[in-house]
Amino acid sequence: MDQMKIGTFLKTLRKEKGLTQEQLAEHLNVTNRTVSRWETGTNMPDISLLTEIAEFYDVSIPELIDGERKSTEMNEDVKNTAEKMADYAGAEKAAVIKNVRDHSLLGVCALAVLLFLELAVPSGYSRITDILHVYSETLVYVTLILIFMISTGLLHKFEKRQKEISLPKPVLALLGALAAFVVAFLLKYLLGMFIG
Repeated sequence: MDQMKIGTFLKTLRKEKGLTQEQLAEHLNVTNRTVSRWETGTNMPDISLLTEIAEFYDVSIPELIDGERKSTEMNEDVKNTAEKMADYAGAEKAAVIKNVRDHSLLGVCALAVLLFLELAVPSGYSRITDILHVYSETLVYVTLILIFMISTGLLHKFEKRQKEISLPKPVLALLGALAAFVVAFLLKYLLGMFIG
């Protein structure tokens, strides 16, 4: 706490009101000498007087203690920044939700195709249905992995690292899809071992 700064602030406030030290002392029911000591930073106003002084000068108690007015422009800047940050966070959250929703829809479609094939088409019916069965089953696992990666932020980290690698986007997408399918296959294999 800078007593000199507070004293200067109190003097400035008094002069803004067009008062002498004697007039202020009379209003606050203190001596002229007390007001002088406040303004030179020798003494501080008694805590019981802070509210009355703050109301008289139309400032807050924190402003009195800090020895300066809080800028309304600064407060407006802080408010605007907070609003922009909230908007940014909302947009980022909406993008994550949209990404999860899109992948969930893909997974549900793959699951529907898989269930149809399981229930309506016997295994070995044709090569195309067998390939479609394997592809749909793998796509369900891939979708689960992607949803997990999106919701935990791992996909975002992976995308950031991809930018550091100087491969064309189609190649990176192909490598990403291949990695997802390999992980899905391993997950399916491990689940098959444990579940039976």
